[in-house]
Amino acid sequence: MAQQLIDQRDLDFVIWEQMKAEEILANEKYAEFNKKTCEMILKEARAIAIKEILPTLAEGDREGVKFENGVVTTPECFRPVHQKILEGEWQSVGVPQDMGGQGAPGHIAYAVAEYFLAANYAVSGYAKMGAGTARMIHLYGTQEQKDKYIPNLVAGKWGGTMLLTEACAGSDVGALETTAVRNTDGTFSLTGNKIFITNGEHDLVENIIHPVLARIEGDPPGTSGISIFIVPKYFVNEDGSLGDRNDIVCTGVEEKLGIHGSATCSMSLGTKGKCTGFLLGEERKGMNIMFNMINGSRMGTGLQGLSYASAAYLLAVNYARERVQGRSLADFKDKSAPSVPIIEHPDVRRNLLWMKSYVDGMRSFFHYLVSCSTRMETAATQEEREIYSDLFEMLTPSIKDYLAVKGHEVCVQAIQVFGGAGYTRDYLVEQYARDCKITSIFEGTSGIQAMDLLARKLGRKKGAVFAHLLKEMNATVSRAKEFEGLKDLAEDLEQAIPAFAATAEGILKRAASPEFMTAFAHSLPFLNILGDMMMAWMLLWRAEISSKQLADGAKKKDLDFYNGQVKTARFYIKTVLPEVLGKMNAVNAGSGVAMEMTSAEYGGL
Repeated sequence: MAQQLIDQRDLDFVIWEQMKAEEILANEKYAEFNKKTCEMILKEARAIAIKEILPTLAEGDREGVKFENGVVTTPECFRPVHQKILEGEWQSVGVPQDMGGQGAPGHIAYAVAEYFLAANYAVSGYAKMGAGTARMIHLYGTQEQKDKYIPNLVAGKWGGTMLLTEACAGSDVGALETTAVRNTDGTFSLTGNKIFITNGEHDLVENIIHPVLARIEGDPPGTSGISIFIVPKYFVNEDGSLGDRNDIVCTGVEEKLGIHGSATCSMSLGTKGKCTGFLLGEERKGMNIMFNMINGSRMGTGLQGLSYASAAYLLAVNYARERVQGRSLADFKDKSAPSVPIIEHPDVRRNLLWMKSYVDGMRSFFHYLVSCSTRMETAATQEEREIYSDLFEMLTPSIKDYLAVKGHEVCVQAIQVFGGAGYTRDYLVEQYARDCKITSIFEGTSGIQAMDLLARKLGRKKGAVFAHLLKEMNATVSRAKEFEGLKDLAEDLEQAIPAFAATAEGILKRAASPEFMTAFAHSLPFLNILGDMMMAWMLLWRAEISSKQLADGAKKKDLDFYNGQVKTARFYIKTVLPEVLGKMNAVNAGSGVAMEMTSAEYGGL
């Protein structure tokens, strides 16, 4: 039967065979989970995603959200599905048990999320965003704040947001203008305007709890002077009931390229001078608190890009198997020869294999980082926990942007497989491409992720973290060399690794020199190189595991899967990796022409 949304066999391979999740389940933290339990969770998640959520994707896109008199109405088809998600407690699968969630291990929680995101990001977001707000309060709030807000946020009864962006500041958060004035009772009166606020207002929850970045009157400019406040839509009484409406209102929703069912709101605080906020954590620590949430959001954005790519690829490969058009090239001169499914045509096969290599590699890359995130909490020694924490921090910008950008490219190529039909609303690949584009902008644009990688992450601990990553790559190379069918692929990657290391060293040196502006002009190409190398590593790792399974006598039902893994790695390493070496040469050359151009020389005047 044709797969939908996610190739289930591939997901099982990554979780259980590549990332060895059973080792993680052995930790006492996951005493309530075993492999069978996890498989049951994923089976149910798959069922609700395909049968209940996916049918709302196109309908919700066409209906969109509606805004009138400060009220945002979501598509009607979202209501019953949203309720089913909450009834099944799917919004809290990965939330720690001490916060009232189910505490499932990361691989399982994120796999559930991938199914739901691929089925309909908007529906999933309405149900789950409150958990991120709850986590911030759990980590930094007072006991009173925890008791007041967390239970209903985790249950999905209330929604959550993050009020960060302003029209005047954009990505330069330190330039925000929202202000907070102290009140005699310890609260603060907030005044300001925020834009691009996902789920800032909607009709699927009773209350919405807004974490808001603002500057307390008199505090210094820049990010060091920013604090964060809890601003509820409705005040919460001591007995837990809802009180009066706070002075925070939605002033409009954006008309967007995609994700039409998701409310992207403009929010105004204090138009009547009565917006009350409650300080979260310490004063002037707002950015530190926010970044604790941002890393999780960046992981989620990368997963969003992967989920769209996965769903679009499966639609394309299934369409290519069914769509009959054109004679085989082998019979091209025989006009009486029958037409064949387009999957028989060379360029379609190449395109599909290109898509498959990225979807497979990105899923492994994502779950590798999930493994790092989990093991930095469960590893036996402090040294191990530190290693995994450092790897997670270094690779987060890449997981966010690379999966977003490549995910969108996969969606675009899926349209290509469908031809003109794919450009119409008759097929979901058109919507996936539109919806996916936002992932390269959400939670910081591509350029911001690249700057973060070069300025703050790549040189961590004097390059020791990056060196550890290379060590892990080389370990896979050594294991792969033991298989005759992988030896040449292992050698290709082995030769690319020193070039990768030299490129990283070179751009770091340039970033610390008078040519630092030129270095940052090449930071995004370098981020892409990092992602490309992760793909090569992940695919060789997959092929090494598959080769071992084949050598040990894999079951007949698994032969196609394992053989497909080996061929996918061969395709990427032989056809894409050489292009990556060319990218390294370009970064190493360090052309400064982008910085030499004057504004006028760009034209358009």
